[in-house]
Amino acid sequence: MRYKLRLTLMVSMVFNCCYAQYIDDDITESGITLVWNVLENNYSNSEASFSELIITNNGNKELSSGWKIYFNFSNPRNADADSIQLKIEQINGDFFRIVPGKYFSALKPGQSVKAGILSRVLKKQTDNPKGFYIVFDAEPDKPMMLKTDINSLVDHRKEILETGQKTYLQNEKIKSIPLKELPPIFPSPLMYKRREETFNLNKDVKIVTAKMFEEEAGYLAEEIRKVTGVKPSLVSGSVKQVVILKRELVKGEESYKLEVNRNQVIISANDKAGIFYGIQSLKSLLPAGAWKTTNKNISIPGISVTDAPRFPHRAFMIEVARNFQSKEEVLKLIDVLSLYKINVLHFHLNDDEGWRLEIRGLAELTDVGSKRGHTLTEDQHLYPAYGSGPYTDKNSGSGYYSRKDFIDILKYANERHISVIPEFESPGHARAAIKSMDSRYRRLMNEGKKTEAEEYLLRDINDSSVYQSVQGWSDNVINPAMPSVYKFIQKLVDETVAMYREAAVPLKTIHFGGDEVPAGVWEKSPVVSDFLKNNPGIKSTDDLWYYYFFKVNQILKVKNLYLSGWEEMGERKDVKGMVLERRFSTSNFHLDVWNNLSGNEDLAYKLANAGYKVVLTNVTNLYLDLAYNKSYNEPGQYWGGYVDVEKPFSFIPLNYYKNQKENERGEPFKPGHFDGMVQLTALGKKNIVGLQATFWSEVITTTSRFEYLLLPKLLGVAERNWASDPKWARERDVAKSQLLYDSAWMQFINVLGKKELPRLVYYRGGFNYRIPSPGIMITDDIIKANVLYPDMVIRYTTNGKMPDSGSAVFKSGIPATEQMQLRVFDTGNRGGEAIQVILP
Repeated sequence: MRYKLRLTLMVSMVFNCCYAQYIDDDITESGITLVWNVLENNYSNSEASFSELIITNNGNKELSSGWKIYFNFSNPRNADADSIQLKIEQINGDFFRIVPGKYFSALKPGQSVKAGILSRVLKKQTDNPKGFYIVFDAEPDKPMMLKTDINSLVDHRKEILETGQKTYLQNEKIKSIPLKELPPIFPSPLMYKRREETFNLNKDVKIVTAKMFEEEAGYLAEEIRKVTGVKPSLVSGSVKQVVILKRELVKGEESYKLEVNRNQVIISANDKAGIFYGIQSLKSLLPAGAWKTTNKNISIPGISVTDAPRFPHRAFMIEVARNFQSKEEVLKLIDVLSLYKINVLHFHLNDDEGWRLEIRGLAELTDVGSKRGHTLTEDQHLYPAYGSGPYTDKNSGSGYYSRKDFIDILKYANERHISVIPEFESPGHARAAIKSMDSRYRRLMNEGKKTEAEEYLLRDINDSSVYQSVQGWSDNVINPAMPSVYKFIQKLVDETVAMYREAAVPLKTIHFGGDEVPAGVWEKSPVVSDFLKNNPGIKSTDDLWYYYFFKVNQILKVKNLYLSGWEEMGERKDVKGMVLERRFSTSNFHLDVWNNLSGNEDLAYKLANAGYKVVLTNVTNLYLDLAYNKSYNEPGQYWGGYVDVEKPFSFIPLNYYKNQKENERGEPFKPGHFDGMVQLTALGKKNIVGLQATFWSEVITTTSRFEYLLLPKLLGVAERNWASDPKWARERDVAKSQLLYDSAWMQFINVLGKKELPRLVYYRGGFNYRIPSPGIMITDDIIKANVLYPDMVIRYTTNGKMPDSGSAVFKSGIPATEQMQLRVFDTGNRGGEAIQVILP
C-alpha cells in the first residue's frame, strides 16, 4: 500500500508540472488553497468518478460566505448531501462555480471544508478540472487564481504496466535497417532508381529556371542558403554545378520528375506545384543533420524519380478557437506541412469558446469574441473555458489574427502551394459569434440605433428554446429564420474574399461547419414560429437546417465559391437517427466525414456513393489530438479511441474496414463485423478527394503540446495521402497481407527514426515531436526495455532521479528496482517522458 501511494503521488506531481496554465508569479495570494483528490473511478459500479474537494483557509482572516470559486470541468455535481456545505453550480458549457451551501460554516484560519464530487470517469490527467480562481463579493472585479493541487489517488499501475508491456511487444517487431537500404525520399515516391554518383551542393551551385518557375526558384535558393550559408544566384546559360527547373509534359497535376547526377539536378513539371514538390523531394535527399549548421559541401545521392500524388486534397485542420496558436506557430506549421507535401490548411477560426479573425466592420468579433476571462455578463469578453482562468491576457484562451496577420499567412502558405480553407463554424458551435453580436446589439441600442443594432443579430432575443450541446452550452446556435443572419454571412464572405484578393491568393471554397446542432433548438423561437407560418414549404424546425445551407450556398455561388462543411450537411434526422440526405448531393458540397464510430462505420462511403465530394477525416485514425495511448500520464483526448503513430499509417482510404481492428473503446471487432456494410462504388471512389488530419485544441495550451501531439503522427497521414496504395492494402490473402504490412511498417519506422525525426530536430528551428516512452517487460525482477525508433537510446538511473543525457545507456537484463527510471533520448539528446519502474 505504501508503494501504491508513492506511485500515485508521483503521477499527480507530473500533472501539476505539465498542465499548469499559470506560473507561480501569476497567482495572487488569497489565503485560500484547494485540493482535488480523485479517489475512485467507476464509483458504485457507475460511469462516474468520485473526488474529494478540500478548501482550506491558510490566511489570517476568517472566510465567511461572501465568495465564489470558478473553474472549468466536464459536468461535475455534488455527491449526496454534500451541497449543504459546498454547492456546485453550472454557469454554461464547462464553466462552473463552487458557492457556500445553505449550512456553510465560516472557516477560521487553518480550518478546512470538504465535499464529495461526482463527474465523468477521469482516465487521464487531461480530464481533471482546471483554472480555479476565487472572487470575493466585496471585490467582484478582482478575481484571484488559487493555488491548487490535483491528485489522482486511483491506482494506475495496471494500465501503466499493460502499456509498457504492449509497447515492448510492438517494438520487438522492429529491426534496424541500414540507412542506405531505406527509401531516399519521403513520402514514398511513385518510382525511383538510384545512380552511382553524387551531386555536390556548395557555394558554386547556381540555379537555372524557366520564367514561370521563378518564384519556386527563389524558394529553392533560400532553402539552399539555410544549409550552405550561401544563396545561389539565378543564371541563364551553361553552368558546371547547376539546379535546373524546367517545364516538361509530365502526366498529372502536381507531378514531377527529378534527376540527380554528378553535375546537374533537373526538376521537371507541368506546373508550379510539381516543381515545388520536386524541390521538397530534393530536400528529402539531404542528410538529416544538414539543418543543424551551415555546410561547405553536401553530397546528394544520384537518383532518377518520377512522382505524383495519390489524392488532390491532402489536408490538415487546425482549430484555434478553444486554445489559440500564434501567427508564428502557424507559419512554422505551414513549413512542416509543405515539407511533407500536404497542400491544404483547413483553418477552424471560430467556435463556442473563441473567434480568431478580424473582420472589418464587426469589431466586436475580436474585441469580445477573441478574449476569455472572468465575467458573468460577457459584455467585454467570453467566459473562461478549458482552464483559461480569469485573466484575458495570460494564456492561449485569448488571441486573434489581424487582417494583416491573416493576409501574411495566406501569402506564406500560397508560396508553399498550400491552399488555406477558412472555416466559420455555424449554425452550431457559434457561441463566440452570437455573444459578440449581442454585445454589438447592446452598444447600438444604447446609442438609440435600433436598425443598425439588429443588422447582424444572430439570435432571436425572445427565444425560450431549451437545449444543450455536447459541450454543455445552452445558447450556441444561430437562428436560421432571421434575415440578419444572412447579412452576417454575406459580410463574412465579402471580407474573406477581400483578404484573399489583397493577398493575391486564389479562394475556391469557404467552410461553414454544420457540426453538432443539438435537439431542441429553435422550437420556442417566435421568429421561427412566424417564419414557418409564412413558409409552408418548410415543415418543421428540422427543415431550417436545409434552408440555412441553401441560403449560405447561394451566397457563395455568387462569388464563384463552393460550400465545404462537416458530414451533417449530407444527413437529415429520422426516427432511426441521422440518415443520408441526397438534397445537396449534386451541389458540389465537399464534406469532411469524421464519424466512423460504432453505427456509422460506412457513413463516408454512403455519402461518396450518393455524389458528395468526401474528405476522409476518420476519427479513429486521423484525429491527431487524441492521445497516443491509455496511460494516465499521456496527454490528449480519447473519446474516439487512441491514435498513435501507426493508426494513420495503417489507414486504407478506399477500404478502411480492412485496417479497423478495434472500436473506439479499444474492443476487438468480432469476425464479420463489417459484413453487409456499404462498399464504395466506382462513383464513390472518384468522390473520395483525399484525407484530412484533424487537430482540436481543447487540451492544447502551449506550442510544445501542439507539436507533441502533431508529430510524428502527421507523417503517417502524409504517406497515405501522397503515396500510392501499398501492396499490403491490395493483397486479399490475410496472412500475406500481414507479412507485407509488417515489412512496410518496419521500413516506415526506420525512415522516421533514422531520417525524418533527426531532420525535425533542427528543421525550422526544431520541433517538439513526441519521443516515445520505452517498452518495458519485467520477468523475475529482471527488466528488459526497448524503443520504437532505431537510433534512439534508453538511459536510466537507479537512484530515483530523472535520467538526463549523461545517464547510463540501458542494456537489457538489469535487475529491476523501485528507484529505477528509464527515459528515451533522440539524436539531439532531447529526452521523452521518464518512466519509473513498477514492480508487479
